Amino acid sequence: MGRDLISNPYGRFYYLPQALARKGHEVHIALCSYHREADIHGRIDIDGVTWSSFSLINGNPLKYYWQTKMLARKFMPEVIVGFSDTYYGILAHHLARRYSSKSLIDAYDNYESYLAWCKPLHSLWRHALAVADVITAAGPQLMELMSQGRAEGKFSEIIPMAADPNGFRPLDKIECRRRLGLPLDRKLVGYCGSIHKTRGMEVLFEAYKAIVASGEEIELILTGRKFPDVILPAGARWLGYLPDDQMPFLLNSMDVLAVMSTNSAFGAFSYPVKLYEAMCCQVPIVASHTPAIGWILRDHPDQLVSVGNHLELSRKLLQGLTLGPIDYGQREGWSDVANELEELFVALLS
Repeated sequence: MGRDLISNPYGRFYYLPQALARKGHEVHIALCSYHREADIHGRIDIDGVTWSSFSLINGNPLKYYWQTKMLARKFMPEVIVGFSDTYYGILAHHLARRYSSKSLIDAYDNYESYLAWCKPLHSLWRHALAVADVITAAGPQLMELMSQGRAEGKFSEIIPMAADPNGFRPLDKIECRRRLGLPLDRKLVGYCGSIHKTRGMEVLFEAYKAIVASGEEIELILTGRKFPDVILPAGARWLGYLPDDQMPFLLNSMDVLAVMSTNSAFGAFSYPVKLYEAMCCQVPIVASHTPAIGWILRDHPDQLVSVGNHLELSRKLLQGLTLGPIDYGQREGWSDVANELEELFVALLS
């Protein structure tokens, strides 16, 4: 995901291991670094988790394989987990078989969509999924995709996404806008995430133009990585890539949040964490009705819009501007999700 997990903790990769360690489990994580930096051989202990990091840039690219093999031989774990991409799932299964451990492969996206052309890699990934002791996925649509080729009765579990413990809760809208220097005298439509054409941004931009043309005084606020070929509409404001600790203030500044996606090989299986964060903040949401997002908002179907329909999106955004805070019910945190993962480990090892 292009972020340093040790210096900038985020997501299921950090908070699930942390929660398991707090429950008394011994957890070691081996990271692969894409930067030219010194290797870290189990010298960092954070919240009970022992971290190692090996650079692909320094020396032999196969070093990560050899180092993780040495770590597995020394540690002799009961379960080896592969997460964040196809390579790690394949390696987790290989090491587990070599050292008589159980293998668990986790995915939060359709990793095959990252390198759609790399068919040999996909074949290895599919084989690893088929024979792994356990597979976990961020939602049922992705689980169904990952389960193709697996024998009936093999362990699998939905391990959903959750908001990070960074203060995602309802906050005063005016104070949040003042913190970020956002206008106090108009309605704000927000978007958080990758600003790329494949995410359905043109649909959002056309919907925004339609709202402005109707005479509504609004401003479109965007944050996230912006790709050079994306041209923002007049009146839209891009805040760049905000630090994590600013995101609760941004979400609580919005009158409505647009969550955009497409029914692509990536989008149909994408479970946006910003959606979970916005729900914790009780922000009104209007989201593309992909299979994955439809599952997250299954109790709020009125907040879904057809993929690619900018007129329906503009109508729903206008409605969202009038709603005020929405109680989405009790939201699971990473510690709750870790309980489900721990139960899976107990069943696997019993």
